This record gives sequence, structure tokens and C-alpha cells, in this order.
Amino acid sequence: MARDVETIAAVATPRGKGSVGIIRISGRDAEAILRRLFQPHGETHRPLESHRLYFGRITVPESDRVLDEVLVTVMRAPRSFTGEDVAEIHCHGSPLLLERILDEVLRQGARPAEPGEFTRRAFLNDRINLAQAEAVLDLVEGKTEKGADIALAHLQGVFSDRIQYLRYRILEALALLETALDFSDEDLPDDPTVTIPEILNHCAESLSGLLATYQEGKIWRDGLSLVITGKPNVGKSSLLNRLLGENRAIVSSLPGTTRDFIEEAFTVGGIPVRLTDTAGIREGRDEVEEEGVRRVWEKTAEADGVIVLLDGSVALSPEDELIMEKHAGRKILVAVNKSDLPQKLDDDVLRTLVPGADPLRISAKYGDGMADLKEAIRRMASLDDRGDIADDGIVTNRRHRDVLERTRASLKRGKEAFLEGRPPELLALDLREALSALGEITGETATEEVLDIIFSRFCIGK
Repeated sequence: MARDVETIAAVATPRGKGSVGIIRISGRDAEAILRRLFQPHGETHRPLESHRLYFGRITVPESDRVLDEVLVTVMRAPRSFTGEDVAEIHCHGSPLLLERILDEVLRQGARPAEPGEFTRRAFLNDRINLAQAEAVLDLVEGKTEKGADIALAHLQGVFSDRIQYLRYRILEALALLETALDFSDEDLPDDPTVTIPEILNHCAESLSGLLATYQEGKIWRDGLSLVITGKPNVGKSSLLNRLLGENRAIVSSLPGTTRDFIEEAFTVGGIPVRLTDTAGIREGRDEVEEEGVRRVWEKTAEADGVIVLLDGSVALSPEDELIMEKHAGRKILVAVNKSDLPQKLDDDVLRTLVPGADPLRISAKYGDGMADLKEAIRRMASLDDRGDIADDGIVTNRRHRDVLERTRASLKRGKEAFLEGRPPELLALDLREALSALGEITGETATEEVLDIIFSRFCIGK
């Protein structure tokens, strides 16, 4: 039996105990398998109507042993999620019951579904495009309310529509160019290529607008990664504990207590934040400490933002200046700790070292200034707090961002060649590359390898 017509089955609800569990079956034998296992209450020989719930029992066909009382439904092709015949068994949510019923479904001829295979079939059967398929995963794994809104908008096609519009405009430019090439020996009343630069400019602006949303979209999708850094004994571990509201990190007056990363999560303004406490930055005294400092620089480079923590009760040190210089141009919060002690750091000096910074005076020990720091973290996460963000086709997926950057580069290269009077075939090649790239987002030109990578991230049953 070919893989694309095999009937597949899996538990579609999360692992663990629950009031209800769902087993999903998809493929040409889905309904037949269900009918062999299901005994409806009342009339037993009437056909099952599509998209209707029926109450009855799931039994073992050979012995009529009852496994559970259930609700079942059949959704016939093409009006189903996968575009195939789909049957669902809604039983009690005991892991044991789900396993026993699934075993019977598999004994009747279905095979276990692979991760993401139901959604992959929906894509292959043209029920959704690839960007919408990825939005399904984002919706399932959503970490913020706005992230869920964005994923739902993508599932409904808002982002795909933007991509398809760009493909239409690029196709329009390619058609004009090919018209000029086909009739190059004839006297045309108007030059069909005259509007190509305008079209390419419009597409480039649209691509830049989409790409500008990525950093914010990534945060709404995955949360904010934030690293606390500073020299030893400035209170980094105390600040971590204060933000978490629990004693997660060991606090000591001895410098260098933290030797490895401590990562924890908390929420600010509905945004999940992955907070990392790091070892103190100073000149390494041994190989272990030097390696620790090197890893701190790597960790801060990977983060969405950095909290540079300073000790306000002592003068600014070379280590402090090095840390702030290292993060120039990054999203940075300057927090001056130990506000409960006499202060020796001047805000104007700090603003000179970090232009645009607004130093926050805090006390990690007593909690002073924590509300202001959390608000600053929330603002760092929300670059553009627009209410209509979900309707804007915001980019949340790194794969999409990379494709859009390649598309923009192809258009830029083609436009430059066109304006320099180079052979028009070069522009045609760049336009086709741009079209192919955008097709990777919606799936028209995605390879099997790309599909395998995308759908392997899904859970079994979705």
C-alpha cells in the first residue's frame, strides 16, 4: 500500500489523564475501521452521516468485549482537515483506554501516524498551504495571547495572502520583461519594461516592511530571552531571585559564586521571559574562569536583550565599561543596583557610555525599583505595541525571514542589473529566483527535505 493512501491513526489529545481523549483516523479505510469497532446505541444498520456525533460503544470485534462508551464522528473527504476521510473516537481520557482503543484501530489495518502527518496530508491535499501548516504548530505551541492571535491570522491566510500578492507582482514584472524579449525585433508602441523598476521598488518596500516585523514577531511567538550580566558581586543572582520571586540562585558576598548559567522563566505583561544569570565578568584567574567568561559573551550575543547590572555604591570600573562597550548597539537595560546604599555612579556618565540608555535605580535585596525594571523589560519585548499586529502579516518564523531576505536580495540584484543596462536575461533569472524563494514559504517550491524538517517538529496526532 502506498504511503500516500495508507490509513493512519494516533491519539490527538495530550498525554496524561483527562476527562476526554480523542483518537483520530485518516485515510480511505477510516470509516470502515470505525464501523468494525463501533456499536451505536439504537439502530445499528443506519449509515453514519458526515459531521455528526454518534453515541455508542467501542468493542473488540472478535469477542464483542466493550472497551469504552464513546462519541464518534465521521468527516468525509474533502470536507475534513486532511482532505481525506477522517474518523474520530472521543473516549474517556485514561491513557490505558486510549492505548487499548488505538491498538484495536491499528489491528484493523491502520498504521501509526508519524509526527505532523495529519497536517502534512492537509498540505499535500491542498487544504492548507505550508505557511498555514506552520501556523498550526505555532497555535498549538503559543506562549502568548498575541502570539496565538498572530498564529490564528496566519492560519486564516493573512500572511500567505501577502506572499501571494508579492509573487503576483514579480510575475507581472517577469511577464513584461518576457514580452519585451519576445518582440525585441518589432517596433512596439510602448516599452513594456518601463514600469519594471516601479514594481520592483514596491516589492522591495513590502519585503522590508515584513522583515521589520520579525524581531517583534519572534518575541511574541517564542518569548524574550534576557541575560543578566555584570562584574562579580554586583547582585546578579539576587536580581534573578527577586524577579522570579523565589530563591533560585545561591547568593553570597564572595565574588564568583555563580560559575555556570542559571536559566529560569517568568512572565512580564503577558510575555514569557527566559532569564539567564551568568558568571561575573572579570579578567580570568584560571582556565575555568576564562572559559566561563567566554561563554557569557556567547550567551549575551544570542539573547534578545541584556540587563547590564552595575553596583551603584562603588565607582565605575574598567570591567563595567568593557561590559557596556561590548553591548553597544544591542537592546540593553542598564540597572544600577544597591540603591539602598550611598550612590557613587552618575546617570549622565552612564548615558555617555550607553547612548539612549535610561539607567534604572534598583535594590535587588529589598525590591526597590522592580516595577520600573519589569516595565522596561515589557517595553523591550514590545517594539511596536500596535493593536492590529495580528492582521499585518507579521513575520514570526525564522525560515520565513531567511526566505524573504533572499527574495529581497534577488530583486535588488536584478534591479541593479536592469538599470545598468546589462542583458535582460539576468533580470529574468533573478526574478525567477525570487519567485522560487517565495514559493518555499507557501509550499509551491518546497523540497521534500524542507517538508520533513518542518513536520518533524509537530507532535504525533497533529
